[in-house]
Amino acid sequence: MNLNRNERTVEKCLFEAKKELKLSGAQEYALDCELFMMKSTSLSKIQLFTKNDYVLSDEEYESFVSMVERRKSGEPCQYITGKAYFYDREFFVNSNVLIPRNDTEILVETVIEYGKKYGFKTMLDIGTGSGCIAISLACEGFEMTAVDISDGALETAKKNAEFNEAKIEFLKSNVFSAVEGRKFDAIVSNPPYIEKDVIPTLMRDVKDFEPMGALDGGEDGLDFYRQIVDEGREHLNENGFIFFEIGYNQGIAVKELFEEKGYSEIKIIKDLAGLDRVVLAKL
Repeated sequence: MNLNRNERTVEKCLFEAKKELKLSGAQEYALDCELFMMKSTSLSKIQLFTKNDYVLSDEEYESFVSMVERRKSGEPCQYITGKAYFYDREFFVNSNVLIPRNDTEILVETVIEYGKKYGFKTMLDIGTGSGCIAISLACEGFEMTAVDISDGALETAKKNAEFNEAKIEFLKSNVFSAVEGRKFDAIVSNPPYIEKDVIPTLMRDVKDFEPMGALDGGEDGLDFYRQIVDEGREHLNENGFIFFEIGYNQGIAVKELFEEKGYSEIKIIKDLAGLDRVVLAKL
């Protein structure tokens, strides 16, 4: 995008940027452009329309164009703006963490429902990433411990916890390695669950930019489920629960993992599209 200085109005810049992003194949290109404009100029959503004749300064224009170019390359909008929204809260995100997705809110809602029903106090979030699950649950009054193997993810999660005023114990841990000897009322996890051979077929935004460690679930996508189901028995209080987010085609397989290890009250919960999204089980 190359506009003369006197052409750099909000209206013109948005028009040209939307056209370029549409041609690049970016999804939600119109919304992305508006978010980039808001970040570059500090204008509100309404002001993009009420002040559409506003002329961007050189600095604002360069910032906007840079964001558009990054999006054209496939980089997710959330990484470009540094923000994502989950369960009505704002989170900082970067390439160290998986971008929070609306589907994961079903996992959070399920844990809250069962937590209130069974009186959970302590919970362990495995592979916390941005911290969106642990923070959402901590804000509902649960005592959260959150672990991740990535230093970058933990740094981001701690920043998000502070921003959202959530008290959480964060630990660097390879699954259960940092919580040996400890038990919890519930374990919750959205682990890596993409099959290794499927990763190259994912959308460019995901496979080229989101952290591979948060995607790769091994040959069949079930590596982390097996480990958590197996070792989780030693880290659950009596009648404790495990809650997983799963891929759309993994419900039966994860249910069988629980059955093999003697868990009870196993349940598969579907998302709004009717696809398997959460599996839970009781020790």
